Amino acid sequence: MIVLKLIVGLILLVVGAEALVRGASRIAASFGITPLVIGLTVVAFGTSSPELAVSVMSSLSGASDIALGNVVGSNIFNVLFILGISALIIPLAVHQQIIKMDVPILIGLSLLTWWMASDGNIQVWEGSILILLGIAYMLLLIRMSKKEKKAIEQEYDEAFGEQKGKSGKIWMSALFVLAGLALLVLGSRWLVDGAVYIAKSLGVSDLVIGLTIIAAGTSLPEVATSIIAALRGERDIAVGNVVGSNLFNIFFILGIAAVSGGGIGVADSAIRFDLPVMTVVAFACLPIFFTGSKLDRWEGAVFLLYYIAYTAYLILASQNSSSLEAYSHAILWFAVPITILTLGIVTWRQAKRNKAV
Repeated sequence: MIVLKLIVGLILLVVGAEALVRGASRIAASFGITPLVIGLTVVAFGTSSPELAVSVMSSLSGASDIALGNVVGSNIFNVLFILGISALIIPLAVHQQIIKMDVPILIGLSLLTWWMASDGNIQVWEGSILILLGIAYMLLLIRMSKKEKKAIEQEYDEAFGEQKGKSGKIWMSALFVLAGLALLVLGSRWLVDGAVYIAKSLGVSDLVIGLTIIAAGTSLPEVATSIIAALRGERDIAVGNVVGSNLFNIFFILGIAAVSGGGIGVADSAIRFDLPVMTVVAFACLPIFFTGSKLDRWEGAVFLLYYIAYTAYLILASQNSSSLEAYSHAILWFAVPITILTLGIVTWRQAKRNKAV
């Protein structure tokens, strides 16, 4: 019964997010808001709404490890798994704005979050700072979007937007929004209840459940959006969706969860391992995206392999496995240096190629 509750909760989250995105997009389009702005704001909020619902619900219920693990795990999952799978389908184009602005902001934001959590608690005032920074970032995006090329506006229009005057009745769209919000609230409650019960019965920590099952489950809208975008050939949307969602997760979801729950407690294991992994993943995006302004299939495969390795580490750690130390040394002293060396060589060659041009 508990497992069924968890599965139904996940389904309700995905359906609720889809209804919210569709309804809000149509309302925005009916008022003449450009498709690009809709994509940068409404769609970003919609695909991240499951994480928001679960993290806030977890924070209010006192399950702060799930609230934090959901955000950190989702950010790791989004880059390593979603971009990895999407790039295996088709090499992904990376817009220059993502390389020059969004990824550097994501790196700085990840470092800021790690620092905020280093004392074992993300306090209310720190959550408020994250929310204010998020608002400033959204305003900057809206301002910059007015200068975007028509081709990109058309691409967002095809993926998410509705043409002005063809959006149907506003009241129907409002019903979609309300229904989506209701499903998100109900789905998040069932998902959190089911995950907490399973964690306790298996002896697995709330943090590990948040980093794996909850993170992957609440990231299903991003999975669908990025893979569909890649299949359609809308390759910069696939990357932009992931980077934008990661920024939104920290700015608003972590910020709102900290404010609403009176702060978020941070486990030592998250400070020592999971938050550093989230930060390193953000750093890894810069050289990979820089090389040719695209994410190739082999780079996607590396991302995917690292997500498998990270998940395996979490499973071994949760079981206090005797092979954990050897596994950790293999990753730290073999896999990571080879990846860094490879990325360094590729980046150096790309820089030389750019100079020659």
